[in-house]
Amino acid sequence: QVQLVESGGGLVQAGGSLRLSCTASGRTLSLYTIAWFRQDYGKEREFVAGITWWGRITHYADSAKGRLTISRDSAKNTVDLQMDSLKPEDTAVYYCAAGNPGLRTIEAVSDEGKYDYWGQGTQVTVSS
Repeated sequence: QVQLVESGGGLVQAGGSLRLSCTASGRTLSLYTIAWFRQDYGKEREFVAGITWWGRITHYADSAKGRLTISRDSAKNTVDLQMDSLKPEDTAVYYCAAGNPGLRTIEAVSDEGKYDYWGQGTQVTVSS
């Protein structure tokens, strides 16, 4: 069983930055494909970014490219999401998810149905 915990959310003005972290107890995150998803009120959950086993491949949603960066810190056993140039439309609850290390293509990594473990989410609010 993998228990994921997100942290780092908060309130920030448009153009600002936040850094989200996903940590796990009892398991090494490097053994899993990890992705960040987000869900705003009244909307479906959507893929944001993902990083494969041992961090060799990263994938991003078009809305995230150039502004958000996903990375692993193996020493801390975390997967972080650096978010820069934030926009009001980035406002959402952000979830990290862990899945099979075989998830590698963008089609697989972005499919929320392929993830076995989810955190409870952290709220990100971007004011205009």
